[in-house]
Amino acid sequence: MALTLLSHEVSDLCIGKPPLRCLSVATATVADAIAALKSSDEPFLTVWSCDHHDEETDGNDKCECLGKICMADVICYLSKFDNNVLSLSSAFDASVSVLIPKSRSLVVHVHSSCKLIEAIDLIIQGAQNLIVPIQTRSSITKRRQQQKLLINRNVVVSLSATTATTHKNGLQFCWITQEDIIRFLLDSISVFSPFPSLPISDLGVINSTQHTILAVDYYSSAASAVSAVSRAILDNVSVAVVDKGCDQEEDQRMALIGEISPMTLACCDETAAAAVATLSAGDLMTYIDGSGPPESLVGVVRNRLEDKGMVGLISLVDSLSSFSGSSSDDESSPAGRMRTSSYGRSVSSAARMARKSVAIVCNRKSSLMAVMIQAIAHRVSYVWVVDEDGCLIGMVTFVDIFKLFREFLDGDN
Repeated sequence: MALTLLSHEVSDLCIGKPPLRCLSVATATVADAIAALKSSDEPFLTVWSCDHHDEETDGNDKCECLGKICMADVICYLSKFDNNVLSLSSAFDASVSVLIPKSRSLVVHVHSSCKLIEAIDLIIQGAQNLIVPIQTRSSITKRRQQQKLLINRNVVVSLSATTATTHKNGLQFCWITQEDIIRFLLDSISVFSPFPSLPISDLGVINSTQHTILAVDYYSSAASAVSAVSRAILDNVSVAVVDKGCDQEEDQRMALIGEISPMTLACCDETAAAAVATLSAGDLMTYIDGSGPPESLVGVVRNRLEDKGMVGLISLVDSLSSFSGSSSDDESSPAGRMRTSSYGRSVSSAARMARKSVAIVCNRKSSLMAVMIQAIAHRVSYVWVVDEDGCLIGMVTFVDIFKLFREFLDGDN
């Protein structure tokens, strides 16, 4: 019965999904990516090998998604540059390809007829999103329009200057996320009985290896956490902010204070790079919290930028502050303008409030089903596991859960 359930096609999960907004790697710059992210209600944009703004290109060229980007990628990228105006200017002019992870592809193309069990295998192998072709009435109309272009080259396709949703031959794509598949499994969780009701400690699904757990000390500099945040984006997890207050002579445990989440950073704008450059990991966690940066920390960031002579980041903050549109005395001050720009995204306030720096935790006796529901409820792909003292034991990720379901199916055959 479970194997029959997972023989569903991924197209069954595509119903109602909007087409992906796309950037062309051939023409888009980092500045284009920032502008597109700010105008989008979604935290991610996809980057493609094709260019749909050039009507001279061959309509038979293959469209391939090269990766996905979010504002967290931008913030990590900007933090690696020398903090002078010329250096940051060249960073914005660089190709959008510099934001795409080079170590492995996080997106994989699949046919709409791909089986769900095959999709799970691809995710276990490292994919975060599966790109699926979709066809709508609008895409059929678009195809007819493109056919007319082959006859009359003087006709120009009207598309956004930066992003598009329709590809060559009128194709559109959506993607399937790990969360989509977890939701699908939860809808029929009784089919997999009894193991979803068992404690995660009994199932051996808690991942506690040092290679998997990304952690920074609460008092360490936020800049030292940039590489960990980049890894967290690749692994679809977060960076734990810890304090070694649980230490014993024979026991090296860490108290879990909170987390630096790429998804929380994705709700900020590029000025958060200034906070990364000047604050501690603990203060950064507070700064990027969904309720917005507190005024006291905004002042600290501004003062430290000036003390360190980081003219590039100061220029960046000031340039964005000029678009705040506020005439109040508080927001016209340097600190006030910086606070306004830090959350200058089109992301809804409800979405920002949903992403907090408070870590989502469970204990070793939590059932697998409870952990799945907890992760879905908080829109995360992992749950931290702590002991009775609040010390970090490990984490359970969606990938760990998929491996468990796969083992169940293999043993069921």
